Amino acid sequence: MEYQTAEQLRSVAGIGSFPSQALSRTDRLRIWAEALERTPEHRVATLPQTEYRPFDVRNSMRADESALSVAFSDPLLKAAGLTGDTYGEAKRFFELTDGQLHDIVCGCHVGSSASADYTAARIREMIAPRRPGIIATVLRWLTGQLS
Repeated sequence: MEYQTAEQLRSVAGIGSFPSQALSRTDRLRIWAEALERTPEHRVATLPQTEYRPFDVRNSMRADESALSVAFSDPLLKAAGLTGDTYGEAKRFFELTDGQLHDIVCGCHVGSSASADYTAARIREMIAPRRPGIIATVLRWLTGQLS
């Protein structure tokens, strides 16, 4: 892999001027979701059993045609500092926990691949997590967990 400066990446990517301030976590996740949504029916490869892998193995996991490789092929995300398509790099760059990244890329619920739009929806849940329903809120209030 050849090292390139951010300026070189901008010129290769054809994005001219990139915002001088870093993208927020929300912006990075939104751009990743949008990259997947450009081809909603496309099947992206999943990573098998990420939760059972040793730390070093999990961080180096990757797959061709995965949601991670879609992110890494996006010029804005590369210019913002995404340096690869591995699990560990995605965790760092998108500021995700292992549990959150597992929900996006692991195949334990969907098999060896998932549709790009399904994966994009999982990413968007990391931006705006679902709020607890009324029953959960009432139960928390009744048990003193909500004041």
